[in-house]
Amino acid sequence: DMASRRALKAVLIDLSGTLHIEDAAVPGAQEALARLRRAPVAVKFVTNTTKECKRTLHERLCRLKFDIEEQEIFTSLTAARNLLEQKLVRPLLLVEDSALEDFAGIETSDPNAVVVGLAPEHFNYQMLNKAFRLMLDGAPLIAIHKARYYKRKDGLALGPGPFVTGLEYATDMQATVVGKPEKTFFLEALRDLNCSPEEAVMIGDDARDDVGGAQNTGMLGILVKTGKYRAGDEDKINPPPHLTCESFPEAVDHILQHLLVNK
Repeated sequence: DMASRRALKAVLIDLSGTLHIEDAAVPGAQEALARLRRAPVAVKFVTNTTKECKRTLHERLCRLKFDIEEQEIFTSLTAARNLLEQKLVRPLLLVEDSALEDFAGIETSDPNAVVVGLAPEHFNYQMLNKAFRLMLDGAPLIAIHKARYYKRKDGLALGPGPFVTGLEYATDMQATVVGKPEKTFFLEALRDLNCSPEEAVMIGDDARDDVGGAQNTGMLGILVKTGKYRAGDEDKINPPPHLTCESFPEAVDHILQHLLVNK
């Protein structure tokens, strides 16, 4: 209900599938972001990346001519690292080598926790069995996120979710998930913006993780029909998206025209 909402203070934007797909920007996205930045709202970029460290993500966005600062990016890797530091555990890191940079300085010898990201190079029987045995000895399982699949140039591809779920099934244990759609992820992303969920909107291509997660936290969610979007995705969540639109530029236009209170 719009009447109970407060003036919009922040826009959270997903990266892969929303602003770009691999090394191609969504048409018009750079200009749309520039238009949004001229409005009196904070902008933050939230992503369930597990393959790429923040620096790599930022470099790609800069190459694609997006006006984004590295500190405006909040990722599931950052959230996972924060949790490891809180729990004071030594993780077995099932993540791509390219993501290890975001865990620099974390002790990993003699592991007593398991962290699972998207790690095609490490998802072999031997490695998953090692994780399984650690969990049987009491190691907690931390999932960077639990997405079922994601979009690559060559088609859809398995995400970390099926592997996390396999370890949960084998051990009869539940993972702690740190990325979208978890409430804690969205609240942490908003924390330094001094903004409540009711004052924020999320734009993304994943109905469950971006839009559903944001709306369960109290934000509005806008679903874009780019990236991993497939026809009918908007019907998979309840409540449905605040809005479903063709792509990011249209989402920005809606925000500028309808969600900003004209002073």
